[in-house]
Formats: sequence, C-alpha cells, structure tokens
Amino acid sequence: MPDQDSVTADIHVAAPADRVFAVITDPEQVGLWWGDNSIYRARKWQSDLRKGGKWRADGKGADGSDFYVGGEYLEVDPPRLLVHTWVSSYMPEKTIVRWELTPEKDGTRVVVHHSGFAGNVEQAKSHSQGWFCVLGWMLAYVDRGETVDTRL
Repeated sequence: MPDQDSVTADIHVAAPADRVFAVITDPEQVGLWWGDNSIYRARKWQSDLRKGGKWRADGKGADGSDFYVGGEYLEVDPPRLLVHTWVSSYMPEKTIVRWELTPEKDGTRVVVHHSGFAGNVEQAKSHSQGWFCVLGWMLAYVDRGETVDTRL
C-alpha cells in the first residue's frame, strides 16, 4: 500500500537469488517479461550494471504513446541488493527503487521499495499498482517460463 512518500511490494519467487538478480538486471531477460500490451510494453533496455552506471528502458503505452524510464545505479551487490534512481517521462520527481533479495526455503523473497514521491499520492498509488504488475510478470517469467507478447 502506498503512503505519502513510498510504496513497498514483495513476492516469493521459486528460484535462487542469483537467478532472480539476473532476471531483474540483464537487459536481454528484462525485455522478455517487463510489460503487458494491455498496459505498456518496454521495448528497449540498456544497462551499465555498476555503481554510477546508467540504465534506461524505452517503451510504448497501450494507447500508443512513447515513454521512457531510467536512472543511475546507486548500489549493486549481487545477488542480494540493487538500488537505483527512477526518472521517467511521465513523472516529474526523481525517485529511488530498492530491490532486496533474501534467500528463503525453496526460493527468494523479493522486496521492492520505491520511495521519494514527496506526497504525490496519485503517483504513489499508480506505482503501487505498477509494482504489483511488475512482480507478477517477473514471477510468470521465472516460475513458468512465460514471456509477454512483444507486439504492440
């Protein structure tokens, strides 16, 4: 649930942390699962996975509008932690996304904490729903090998 400044989402993934870390950081893999043509589809991913490195995704919304999201890696500690900024074409604030991966029985607990909404409740709510979708897409990809339809 979103609060005034942040949202948190978590999920259990039936895969080891190193596999999950690769799924969320390798542009080739992220491009296979991040998006759904009924909402938006990220089409191009770039990543320089190191502290201070940049990342960027370009995509298209279901309505045909172009968007981008990107940022800078602040912490990279495979396979347990990834922290990066989040700058997008659809939101004025620069925010911070923190991925925590914790080994559990039969897999990994993935916690995403997205902060810095500065009281922008509508964006916090939107991103709360967005992270619910993102984690679901990732789970489908890791657990069942499903990929999303890349046609948009």
